[in-house]
Amino acid sequence: MKAFVEVKDLGKAYQGRAAVENLSFTIPPGHIFGLLGPNGAGKTTTISIISGLFPPDKGDVIVDGHSLLTHPARAKALMGVVPQEIALYTTLSARENLHFWGRLYGLKGDALKVRVEQVLERVGLSDRANEAIKGYSGGMKRRINIAAGLLHEPRLLLLDEPTVGVDPQSRRAILDMIKDLNASGMTVLYTSHYMEEVQELCSLVAIMDQGRIVAHGTQEELHRVVGEHDLVRLEVDPPLEDPSFLQSILGVFAVNITPEGVDLTVSDGHTLLATIIAAITQQGAAVNAVRIERPNLETVFLHLTGRMLRN
Repeated sequence: MKAFVEVKDLGKAYQGRAAVENLSFTIPPGHIFGLLGPNGAGKTTTISIISGLFPPDKGDVIVDGHSLLTHPARAKALMGVVPQEIALYTTLSARENLHFWGRLYGLKGDALKVRVEQVLERVGLSDRANEAIKGYSGGMKRRINIAAGLLHEPRLLLLDEPTVGVDPQSRRAILDMIKDLNASGMTVLYTSHYMEEVQELCSLVAIMDQGRIVAHGTQEELHRVVGEHDLVRLEVDPPLEDPSFLQSILGVFAVNITPEGVDLTVSDGHTLLATIIAAITQQGAAVNAVRIERPNLETVFLHLTGRMLRN
């Protein structure tokens, strides 16, 4: 299948420090592509380059055959951009904001009025449309932010951490909305540091850390990176200052300190658990709780980087 989006060898540096480096991936049409990584991994810089906000130091982005470098207007016309920061005028109502952004997209007259009402209904805020944005909750602001990116009916939607700081009800509404948009044929690039959201939404995932993609593919392909390993999560009291002694246990592949205790990537959690607890007890600490999980994207990130996703 021909790629709808091609990101080719992107590079961007600020004051001599690489924000993204040698970044390449493709998105087939109709997929939700997740860019997963901790804060500071370079996800926002990547979105900013793809949307045309920042020029790359090197590389190019091709959207449906249109180069962002040589035909920027054609490439940008296909995109809807939802930035991480709320891009709304707080003293205006939601409807007034959408009319403003719609005119910037070139919409006008009855076509603009109809489209504004359609996106208000899409985000579930038709009944609050005449209220000033300053009175909205964080989740409602996020939903209007998304509505603004949908006004011109883009074929590619770029979403940069769209659920940060929202309540659970709004988060659920946003995730369901993205699924519906994708089901209607829209291609989506979704950045997040929330592993569970990417697991729920994305058919393809790139794991990003320190400006680079460390692995990408389907979720099944990424899980194979750690094989049939388990993630063992332990609550330890008092906290372990240096858990490196656990790496000497045969079958333990990665160890990471957490606020609650320690996480370990292991070959077989149930078989190794007694040995692990005994080793911790010998250090004068107690294991208060144990949880064994099958591989997920956080396990993959830990395996590849030696750190938890949200460190």
